Amino acid sequence: MPSRHPAAQDRSQAAGPVAVLVVTWNSARVIPEFLASLPEGMAGTDWHLVVADNDSADDTVDLIRSLAPDATVVQTGRNAGYAAGVNTALAAAAGRPGGFRAALVCNPDIRMRRGAAKLLVDALGAPLDGRDGGGRVGISVPLLYEEDGTLTHSLRRESRVTRALGEAVIGNRRAGRFPLWSELVTDPSAYARATVADWATGALMAISRECLDACGAWDESFFLYSEETEYCLRAGDRGYATRLEPAASAVHLGGDSQVSPRLWTLLTLNRVRLYGRRHGAAATAAFRAAVLLRETSRAALGRPASLAAARALASPSALRATPGP
Repeated sequence: MPSRHPAAQDRSQAAGPVAVLVVTWNSARVIPEFLASLPEGMAGTDWHLVVADNDSADDTVDLIRSLAPDATVVQTGRNAGYAAGVNTALAAAAGRPGGFRAALVCNPDIRMRRGAAKLLVDALGAPLDGRDGGGRVGISVPLLYEEDGTLTHSLRRESRVTRALGEAVIGNRRAGRFPLWSELVTDPSAYARATVADWATGALMAISRECLDACGAWDESFFLYSEETEYCLRAGDRGYATRLEPAASAVHLGGDSQVSPRLWTLLTLNRVRLYGRRHGAAATAAFRAAVLLRETSRAALGRPASLAAARALASPSALRATPGP
């Protein structure tokens, strides 16, 4: 870990290309369009693509090697989880001659708009004033849109018991207008300026080399979901803020965590696991109860994913189990 405070880092010291890091798992359906969109999204930057493939059973690896022959492709040999894939890609990028000056962590279903990467990377290292807690920008994120053009509320506040209760009682989108009552940031003005958040959706984020060096590897114990949350919070603890760069934007084709009971359960359990790592037993029990209230209330409205999550939350063994495929 660097001995100097983040505020003392000099952005001009960074050298090398931007490492574009992608973790794939059975991504053949989305990877060709992702690769085709990269030159426009990366316009104005020197970059190199590094892919960590988590034992895809489809044609993902063959497609990448055919469509992007200059890319570095590392096969993990197993479904190792998202954080493990990011760590594998980071190690491969660091091992290339000259290393890299910043990392751009992307989902394979992201489609950057022209010049988005340069805007994100250029925002890294910017000093923050006291109103934003001081330190520097270590992680920058873009505006994210759905395929139909709807803006995604991608900024988040750190979990608190009151926020979990607010989301349980009045819903996260309505509660999102009030910082005390929701993790979700829904204030339109927050998406119109360079807003510092506790964390943000990890579909696309630029991370400075200094931040990576200070924070170390991503936490592989989550397998999937909450790993980007943990990393943003860890970076913030070390003086590296997560900030929105509203001039940069991308389309996120999305996933199935909202509809799949298995994935929603994993997401929900990992929220509680992460909270427990940062708070005491009593606070964690209260947070778990608030999240259980939310999922139970939604299960009563006929949502199968919430029913599965509520059942898991009610089981102490589910929280103790190691997440995995």
